[in-house]
Amino acid sequence: MLDYFDMESTLSEEERLLVDSARSFVDGEVPDMGDHWIDGTFPTELIPKMGEMGFYAPNLDGYGLPDVSETAYGLLMRELEACDSGLRSMASVQGALVMYPIHAFGSDEQKEEWLPRLGAGDAVGCFGLTEPEHGSNPSAMETMAEPDGDEYVLNGSKTWITNSPIADVAVVWAKDHGEEGTPVRGFLVETDRDGVTTNKIDEKLSLRASITGEISLQNVRVPAENRLPGVEGMKGPLSCLTQARYGIAWGAVGAAQDCFETAREYATDREQFGKPIGGFQMQQEKLAEMATQITLAQLLAHRLADLKEAGELRPQHVSMAKRNNVRTARDQSRIAREMLGGNGITADYSPMRHMANMETVYTYEGTHDIHTLILGEDLTGIQAYQ
Repeated sequence: MLDYFDMESTLSEEERLLVDSARSFVDGEVPDMGDHWIDGTFPTELIPKMGEMGFYAPNLDGYGLPDVSETAYGLLMRELEACDSGLRSMASVQGALVMYPIHAFGSDEQKEEWLPRLGAGDAVGCFGLTEPEHGSNPSAMETMAEPDGDEYVLNGSKTWITNSPIADVAVVWAKDHGEEGTPVRGFLVETDRDGVTTNKIDEKLSLRASITGEISLQNVRVPAENRLPGVEGMKGPLSCLTQARYGIAWGAVGAAQDCFETAREYATDREQFGKPIGGFQMQQEKLAEMATQITLAQLLAHRLADLKEAGELRPQHVSMAKRNNVRTARDQSRIAREMLGGNGITADYSPMRHMANMETVYTYEGTHDIHTLILGEDLTGIQAYQ
């Protein structure tokens, strides 16, 4: 992969081993994601295999989790997304959006019940925050949890939920009507409970090799001990999103790097007018600009990891990295597709698949515009969206 400033030389042995194992997994175990993208399916047989590899929340500790460095975790997300955004999304949701809140805010009983199973891929989780009428403003959520004796009764709906049709448990965020001010609380909702439906969303034109659905909650009863005890308010879901966005910032670099390598290989092999097209100045300019922009994104991801490891990471840092790196992958995948000419619109080559996937990544986990406003507020002290 493109590594113009030789960042790989700075990796620890553990980090290099993780990169090698992830690449071996992608090369040896993952079927053709182009076929899955066309079919709109995810290779679910990979879920327990990814668990065996330790790909779910490897940066967390305890409960059999690997506790690798934040750089190692980022590199894993990079390698998975270089294959396909759907593969990285599966690991990212399972780890950052399901296991992380249980690990950070759950009771000992919740951790012991769910973290080993989720980490092994024996159970699948999903994260229920976005609602049909509340995307960029999740604090306006309408899903409610009403206490009733030693239970809660949940009502509401969530949409654009990765993994929901195959999930065993959903981390659902709802307003707790049993407390003053109805603070937002997290609840672990087993999807086989009465009143839970998780319909699949079909006919997507992006992130097709990912299973996406809804969560409908109709008078769903869960024990009071299913509530995450360690957090209340929007800090809960937003802290989870910060973890996931960190992985996205790294993953986007992988997608962009894969596009670059595909374009470079094509440019040196494809001959027109008596020489490889990579010998023409126009194509060399495209490769030079692609390499520069992707390298800048790579360096930003590595600095982000340093800040996270040192405990100095702020959500605004992640917003800048997510915003920049996804935009870079979105733009450079288009250039790579352009260099492939007509062949670039087929599933035989990855850039157009990455390009389509980036439209989803550009939107989810905070849209590009919302991250712009987050940075604007941080820079000026003036909030633009309220």
